[in-house]
Parts: sequence; structure tokens; C-alpha cells
Amino acid sequence: MLSSSAAAPAKRRAPARVLPGFNITLGYTVMYLCLIVLIPLSALIFKTFTLTWDQFWAAVTGPRVLASYRLTFGASLIAALVNVVFGLLVAWVLVRYQFFGKKVVDALVDLPFALPTAVAGISLTALLAGNGWVGQYLEPLGIQLAFNPNGIVIALIFIGLPFVVRTVQPVLEDAEKELEEAATCLGASRWQTFSKVIFPSIAPALLTGFAMAFARGVGEYGSVIFIAGNMPMISEITPLIIIGKLEQYDYAGATAVATVMLVVSFILLLIINGLQAWQRRHTGATA
Repeated sequence: MLSSSAAAPAKRRAPARVLPGFNITLGYTVMYLCLIVLIPLSALIFKTFTLTWDQFWAAVTGPRVLASYRLTFGASLIAALVNVVFGLLVAWVLVRYQFFGKKVVDALVDLPFALPTAVAGISLTALLAGNGWVGQYLEPLGIQLAFNPNGIVIALIFIGLPFVVRTVQPVLEDAEKELEEAATCLGASRWQTFSKVIFPSIAPALLTGFAMAFARGVGEYGSVIFIAGNMPMISEITPLIIIGKLEQYDYAGATAVATVMLVVSFILLLIINGLQAWQRRHTGATA
């Protein structure tokens, strides 16, 4: 006869946690974010509050500042859109094909991560300037890629490509090829297979890569100043405006412009994250 203790169901033990409990890890997380993110941003905003509203408005809506906004956000948007297309293409080739030198190509994708941005700017300038390896053949044709907004877009494409590739690549690797084969067996064309089966699964990753490339482009400085030309009202980016104000000891004006950049970037990221959440819900509902 079984004893009462043996008959009773064994108590389940709580799974052992590698890290401490929720409360202590959450506390460390919040403290770390405050030290690294919130306190510096708070200092930026508090410094801006030393200005009156009229001073703030004059600092952030000057003609040169407005022109720099249009150039910075416009060039970052164009570069991010280009990277969405070609970043998807590069990720597709790296995942779906085997070829000689694939590991070298895969390593080259990460080069903009490791390369100092100033070196990237100097390299692109030496390549695309009027006396550069490529520019010397394009400039006689009336195509000027350096020292104007075109050079800024090219620099932002260069530094933003890895964000799209490295975001989309693991999603493509985990994609179920059986679904593509089933679509093909049911008579779907290549375009229908891509648009109805593949694209919905990689769309959130594409949006994430776009957001990261766009955010990197908005804040980029080192690779741009060498190839931009830095002409006021034409090829002067907003980070250069901020640096100029700092060099003139106009700290409040610099923080005012930086606050505008921070707010606009945060709003755009919120919109993109909202689109990602909607895409996930839509994909889950139609799956």
C-alpha cells in the first residue's frame, strides 16, 4: 500500500533562473537606462529651457537651420529607401545562393560598422571628387557626386546598408521554404510567391532595418562632412549646424536644434514601430 506521501502528487519545482528575479533585474535595467539614456537627454532638454520661447523659435527656425533640416531628413529618407531595396537584394543573395567568395562578401557588408566614419568620408571623397578615380570620368559628363547633396545621400547609403542586410538576413534564413514550394505547386507565379508568401514574413524586418538606417543617417556626421561641401543653404547638415553653434559657445542654441532633431526622430520611430506592430497583427490574422 502506497504511503500518503508517495500517493500525493510531487510538488513542481520552480525552474531555476540564471539571472536574479524580475524585481532586481528590472531595477538594474531602469537604473542603467537612466544613467546612459535618460539623464543625458534630460540635460539636453533642461539646457534648452534656459531660452525664452522667442529665443528658442529663432534658434530652430533660422533659414540655415530649416535648410539643414530639409537636407538631413530628406537625404536620410532617400538613403534608407535605397537601402531597403538593395539591402533586401544583398540579403537574398547571401541566404539563397552559394558562390565563390560568399564569405568575403558577407564580411564586406559589416565593413561600414567597423570602419571609422571619417575614413569612410575621406574614401568616398577621394573616389567621387572631380579628380577622383570615378569622379574624373563623371564630371565631364555633368555628373557631380561630391560636395553637394548627392554626396551626402551616397555617404548615408554606405553607412546604412548593413542595418537592413543584418536585420532581414536572419528572417530569410528562418523562412519556411515549404510554403514557397506549396505556392509554386498551386500555380503561383514567382511574383505572387514573393508578394503573398515571402514579403509578408519579412516586412517587419524590412521596416526595422529602414528605421535603423534612417536613424543612423539623421545623426551621421563624420562620413558626411568630407563629401558634403558644407555650403550654407545647399549642403550643410543639421549636425554641422549644432557643431558650429557649440564652437561659437552658443550652447543653448545648439541644444535647441538638437532637441528638435530628437523630437522629430522619436516621433518618426514611434510611427515606424506602430507600423511594425500593425504589420505583425495583420500577418498573424491572415496566417
